Amino acid sequence: MTGDFARAAQVASRRLSSTTGHVRLRKSTSNLFRSRPPADNELDLSDFAGVFEVDLQRRTASVGGLTTYEDLVAATLPHGLVPLCVPQLRTITLGGAVTGLGIEAASFRNGCPHESVLSMDVLTGTGEVIHATPDNEHSDLFFGFPNSYGSLGYALRLEIELEPVLPYVALQHVPFTSATELAAAMTQSHDVDYMDATLFAPDEMYLTLGRYSDSGESSDYTGQQIYYRSIQQRRTDTLTTLDYLWRWDTDWFWCSSAFGVQNPAVRRLWPDRFKRSDVYWKIIAADRRYGFSRRLDGLRGRRPKEIVVQDVEVPAQALPEFLEFFHREVGITPVWLCPLKQRDPSRRWSLYAFDPGTTYVNVGFWSRVELAAGEDPEAGRVNRGIERKVSELHGRKSLYSTSFYTPEEFYDIYGGAEYAGLKKQYDPDERFPQLYDKTRTP
Repeated sequence: MTGDFARAAQVASRRLSSTTGHVRLRKSTSNLFRSRPPADNELDLSDFAGVFEVDLQRRTASVGGLTTYEDLVAATLPHGLVPLCVPQLRTITLGGAVTGLGIEAASFRNGCPHESVLSMDVLTGTGEVIHATPDNEHSDLFFGFPNSYGSLGYALRLEIELEPVLPYVALQHVPFTSATELAAAMTQSHDVDYMDATLFAPDEMYLTLGRYSDSGESSDYTGQQIYYRSIQQRRTDTLTTLDYLWRWDTDWFWCSSAFGVQNPAVRRLWPDRFKRSDVYWKIIAADRRYGFSRRLDGLRGRRPKEIVVQDVEVPAQALPEFLEFFHREVGITPVWLCPLKQRDPSRRWSLYAFDPGTTYVNVGFWSRVELAAGEDPEAGRVNRGIERKVSELHGRKSLYSTSFYTPEEFYDIYGGAEYAGLKKQYDPDERFPQLYDKTRTP
């Protein structure tokens, strides 16, 4: 495979070098919730969608950057292994999770996907394929690649760590009525493999603890049953490890309700193979492109609505204050909560630096918020307020969605000086857009 990879990398390099102007990645699916900026050329890197090797002795995998986690897990799970952090949606790619950050219920012990990368081969803006490791001459790219969102280059191949698993995950849904008590529980030591939480109301939330198990009678949330509803209805549950990894994908967390898929009559008619996040995303993308929902709301005389699709991380101790603000100013429910701590406190990731000694909580909320009559949804009042509060609490927000920062604010948060140095070295002719231009809201 080394020779095959080298030849494919040469082809990719020539494709890039033969073009002029801005370049972006050609993709058939996406998990972004912001407009993709126009580019002069689309770069075809489909040769790098696949698992090259699974090393059972070393517990590692060599994987193409465009490989989806669905395909990656399909290659490793039969061997009793999975990546250390598997983002919750099937079609997230490994390269996308590393350059754009990812998180899941193992992040309280394993951090984010980029923290289990051993090495990466990156096609940079110069047309070179750079092999970057934590301790070679390109370690600056290794530590600066996460959160660069393809503005420095694209990962063609990554070597990642794997960990052993058992066939089942036994779940315990622990109820809480206080955000303060929930935040405290998230920072305590738990002898578990997975931990996340779901908030249904200011006084109704559940901490879900998952432990690997050799056996169990598993539930099935891939058809008529809905996983997130089971959290309110059951105190214990068991899923196969495969179904646990994709438990949120079937209903796109809870967002499938927007398409009526949670209506029992509709659900019976909606084929199971189409109960997937990538199917829902394509429907949303078409709606945004053609404005069906906006026009329908206008015809019905409804108030305008601002799209609020965000994942933010705040220190666990600040979670109650953030949620108090959130319930008052935003009001979306349900909300996903996932504790996160840096796996190796000695490392520093240039463009998304956290306090390595602090446990953070990812707060995920994805919906639309009704505005006052005549208010402009494009002004981003609600999103801007969230950005200000997150900064006030010394948190961060993910950049896969809308962003309203000024350039100065943005680069103060996301490693501006270091990013400028990386851009100058690895993309001096700006074949890829600047990070700010690529991730801000137009």
